[in-house]
Amino acid sequence: MSQKQINVSIIEDNSYMREGWETFIDFEDDMCVLGSFDSCEKAFDTPDFEKSDVVLLDINLPGMDGIEGLSYIREKDPDKIVVMVTVHDDDEHIFSALKAGAVGYLMKKVTPDELVEAIRDAFQGGSPITPNIARKVINTFHVNGSLEERLTSKELNILNELSRGLSYAAIGKKIFLSVDGIRHHIRNIYRKLEVNTKSEAVAKGLRNRLIDP
Repeated sequence: MSQKQINVSIIEDNSYMREGWETFIDFEDDMCVLGSFDSCEKAFDTPDFEKSDVVLLDINLPGMDGIEGLSYIREKDPDKIVVMVTVHDDDEHIFSALKAGAVGYLMKKVTPDELVEAIRDAFQGGSPITPNIARKVINTFHVNGSLEERLTSKELNILNELSRGLSYAAIGKKIFLSVDGIRHHIRNIYRKLEVNTKSEAVAKGLRNRLIDP
């Protein structure tokens, strides 16, 4: 029984890179590039795009960016497989893409062989991620776990309320503690997070996903 052909769409505004990907993906017996686009808008206006099994999607794009495009794709077709291929290796872009529904995250320096194997991996249910990105993801979970273990449930609750801009008195009224009690917990939060101000505590909480954005 022959293997199903993998229909691929490419959304990348660098024409040299886009055409290169298209050439070596089409060279594979089990793959076919249905369309190659320089923007999400052009891809979404093309009927064949709906038939794609795997979408290779850049983040920096004219008009709708890749994260917005990813959210649109997932809303229209939750089963479509999207792999981000980008130059961004910072936590904000990585986690925004994964949270929006990307199944893979690759750096653009990926080799042709690595890219076609990543497409096969994603199509077969895997999550291809460039090794240094995978390490960042793992390290973030380690840091999150460590911080969550340090903070008590009450301290996490207070940190969340701080991020919403509530005063000490308002937080105390909400969780039935005196203002002095709130101050005591906040001093502990600062010490455990190794920060000195409310803004630093909230920023670190958001960065390490201890706080719902």
